[in-house]
Amino acid sequence: MKINPYLMFDGQAEAAFQLYAKVLKGEIKALMRYRETPECAEMPEPFLDRVMHVCLEVDGQLLMASDTASAEPFSGMKGCSITLNVVSISEAQRIFDALSEQGTVEMPLAQTFWAVRFGSLVDRFGVSWLINCEKDDA
Repeated sequence: MKINPYLMFDGQAEAAFQLYAKVLKGEIKALMRYRETPECAEMPEPFLDRVMHVCLEVDGQLLMASDTASAEPFSGMKGCSITLNVVSISEAQRIFDALSEQGTVEMPLAQTFWAVRFGSLVDRFGVSWLINCEKDDA
C-alpha cells in the first residue's frame, strides 16, 4: 500500500507544481486540464483551463493535485501538512528557504530534541510543510 497526498488549489495547481518540481527535484508525470475531459462542455468557461489532475514524482513517491471546479468559494487547505524527511542540514535549509519564499514561516528551521533541523511553513499557495532532518548525513 502507498499513501499519496492529494492537494486542492483554487487555480494555482500548475504554478505550485512547477515550483515543487524544481525545489524537490521531481518530475511532473501528468498534467490534464478540465477542457481535455469528455465532460468539458458542461463546465463554466472560467474553469476550463484549470488543472483537473497533476502528478509529481519525487524519488518514486507521488504528490498529486487539482484545481477546484466549484463555483463555491474556496476555503483553502486545512488540517493537513506535508512532511519532508531529508538527509542533510543543507538540503533541509535549501528546501525550507525555497518553499517559505513569499509564504509564512510558522517555526524557523532549527535544532529540536528529535532532529538536527526541523521547521514548519505555509507556502505561497497555502500548503503547510514540515521539514525534518533527523541526522545530518552530509
